[in-house]
Amino acid sequence: MENLKDTLYKTELIEDLAHNLQTIYPEFSEKEFLDAVFSSEWESLELKQRMRHITERLYDFLPKEYDQVIPILIETSPKISGFMALSYADYVELYGQKDWNLSMKGLECFTKSCSSEFAIRPFLDSDPEKGMKQMLEWSKDENVHVRRLSSEGCRPRLPWAMVLKKFVADPSPILPILENLKDDPEEYVRKSVANNLNDISKDHPEIVLDICERWQGKSKNTDWIIKHACRTLLKRANKRAMILFGFGDPRNVEASNFTAEKKKLKIGEQTAFEFEISVNEKENKKLRLEYIVHFVKANGKTSPKVFQISEKEFKPGKHIVKFKHDFQERTTRKHYPGTHKLEIVINGDGKAETIIELS
Repeated sequence: MENLKDTLYKTELIEDLAHNLQTIYPEFSEKEFLDAVFSSEWESLELKQRMRHITERLYDFLPKEYDQVIPILIETSPKISGFMALSYADYVELYGQKDWNLSMKGLECFTKSCSSEFAIRPFLDSDPEKGMKQMLEWSKDENVHVRRLSSEGCRPRLPWAMVLKKFVADPSPILPILENLKDDPEEYVRKSVANNLNDISKDHPEIVLDICERWQGKSKNTDWIIKHACRTLLKRANKRAMILFGFGDPRNVEASNFTAEKKKLKIGEQTAFEFEISVNEKENKKLRLEYIVHFVKANGKTSPKVFQISEKEFKPGKHIVKFKHDFQERTTRKHYPGTHKLEIVINGDGKAETIIELS
């Protein structure tokens, strides 16, 4: 199977990049650029390292004057897309800190081919007030990719990117942008709004819950956003979030007979689980069913991770619930042998547990 880095950085894509640059800028040495990109270290470079490697080779073979380079990149950008285009935004991040206006023009252009969400962050960090003024303008742009950048780029805890510590401490500059985008016609943008709120919720849950309570019921769009935005709060069993979505007091709900089809598993195997719910009330009860796996780590300690089973109404009485879990190795999780506890959680309360021996 081809590695992701080889799929995204195919030789022919880099050759197309070089050819397009040479067409616009005849002094660009297409062959020498390609020889420099495919140096002896190329095969050992990981995905983001390859992006930076191409960026630095662009610097070597394009004019040294920044104000000459950006027009060349802008002119060729419509023919460049995907991870190849990330090097254009990365060029701005690396070499454009001293020319704010031209850098903003470049990032606005390059985000239409592949997001500038990573490259904008050093600008926001160095001058938050000026940066967020630009982001607020972009939140009203006619282009969907530019509007998304205005939200995605200022996420306080954007994965794989530098943390915006100033916005972690005080997210208030972000909120007017999210207000502008909460009913955006594009799901692509609304999902970014929800993810931004989810980031904020990790440090300021009450701010996010205030917004969600205000947006609830305004439209289908805002209802979808607030549910997605509160996913971390729901996993953390935040009571105010539970109530917001109708998951009431679980005291009259019990779980019992929690059993596993196989108690002993090898890493990579799967087993089925089953438990019984008793709803001891006179009316239907809306329940959020989850299970926690307490994964064994390399040092022998455990780390919990929450998985959702379902969200629905249950009638009074007893109900059998079944689910499966596999212990396959993943890029985001490595399994270790040992005793793994599994716990059933209903509306935020732990109700039953069992164990699996993993070898």
